[in-house]
Order: sequence, then C-alpha cells, then structure tokens
Amino acid sequence: MVPLPEGTTFESLTETHCGFNVAGPKSRDMLQRLTNTSLGNEDFPFMRSRVIELAGLECLALRVSFTGDLGWELHCAAEDQEALYRALLEAGEAVGAGPVGGRALMSLRLEKGYGSWSREYSPEYWPHEVGFERLCKMDKDFLHKKAAQKAMETAPREALVLMQLDEADVTSSGADATGGEPIFFEGAGIGRVTSGAYGYSVGMSLAMGYVKAGTALPGDEVEVMVLGQPHRARILSEPPFDPKGQRLRL
Repeated sequence: MVPLPEGTTFESLTETHCGFNVAGPKSRDMLQRLTNTSLGNEDFPFMRSRVIELAGLECLALRVSFTGDLGWELHCAAEDQEALYRALLEAGEAVGAGPVGGRALMSLRLEKGYGSWSREYSPEYWPHEVGFERLCKMDKDFLHKKAAQKAMETAPREALVLMQLDEADVTSSGADATGGEPIFFEGAGIGRVTSGAYGYSVGMSLAMGYVKAGTALPGDEVEVMVLGQPHRARILSEPPFDPKGQRLRL
C-alpha cells in the first residue's frame, strides 16, 4: 500500500452510494428540470463536479460522459437510488429519453474511441501506449511522477488503435468483432482486438485493439480475423464521432 499524503484520509463509499449516467444532446435540458442549480456551460463546465440537489435529493454530479456526448454522472446515497431513478425516468419522458443497456453504451464509446478498464486499460500499460501522455501534466507535482516520467521515456511496446472493419466483409460474415480476434498486417500477426461493436450513429463496424509499436499506423489496412474469416480493416487517425470533442463541451 502506498501511504497517503499527510493530512489525507480515505473513506470508501462503494457500498453506500449508487451511480447513474445521463448523456445525450438533451441531457442538460432533462436534468435542469430537476434542479435549481444552473447546468449552463459557464456555471458547470466540462470536467467539473458539484454537489447539487436533483428532485430534492443530494447528488454528486460530474460533468463527464462515457458516450462522447454531453452528459453527467450522478452519484447518490443508495437509499435514494429508486427515487432518483423514477425522477430521471419522468424527466426523460419530456425530452424523449429513456434507459439504455450496456451494449448500447459499448457501441457509443467505441464511436468516440474510448477504452474501458480491464479491456483497453490496466496498470500494465504505459501512458503513451494508450494515448494518455497528454493527460500527464509533467509541469505539475503528483504522486509517482518520477515513475511516470521514466515510463514515458521508454519506447512503447504496443499502441492502442481504433479500426473500421470493411462493410462488405462484415456483411458477408454477419458478425462484428467483439474482442480477442487477432490482427494481421502484411501477413504477420501484430496484435489483437480488445473491444468491438457496430457504431449505429456513424454507420461503421468498429474495433479497438493493440498492435506492436512501429507496425501498422493510422491509414494502414490490416486484417482482423472474425469467426475464422479475414476482415479487411483500416486504422483510423481519429474517432468517427465528434473527433474534436466539441459536443462534450457544449
């Protein structure tokens, strides 16, 4: 265990709190119906958090979203979960919103090129192997800064990439990649798929995965084996959904 900095305490709320994610272009309009706190961009900008009241219930609201669109994460006491859920459902009806499942969330986060913990991300990967080097603010002090600096000065072993599978090949096989499929480049195995799904809002069969550093690059064509059949794929240079990240910041 790493000792906590002096004066710091830690309390786990895993068993006492529950969370919801509300996302989409009308998420602000929907949530504003339930609170007197302004959710406008100037008052509640992207990547900020505040304790607010929603439907009379105290919540920790974080302006982040796993879908790549405008959204908030809401964390409330476990005993308030049902009441908040019912309030969200009622407010959602007014703007045409409703519950979504895990597969829908998987599809949306792939359209945005977001990896997930235990699939794309783990303590085994270095920041510059998953595209996180820009998030390491080396001009600031933080815990284990020296270790992070040392890792990023080391040549990457692999690179996390986003791929678009060829539509004709997907139609022929009737299957998208789901994870675990090998990736080939110029006849040699270079990596494996970690996640895959069809992106309905962008009309693409998408897959994320790791390739050996210095092999296939954005724009290159590779092959992904899906159900034993080769599928042509192209490594994308940016995610197909809102590549500049503007919708998150509206």
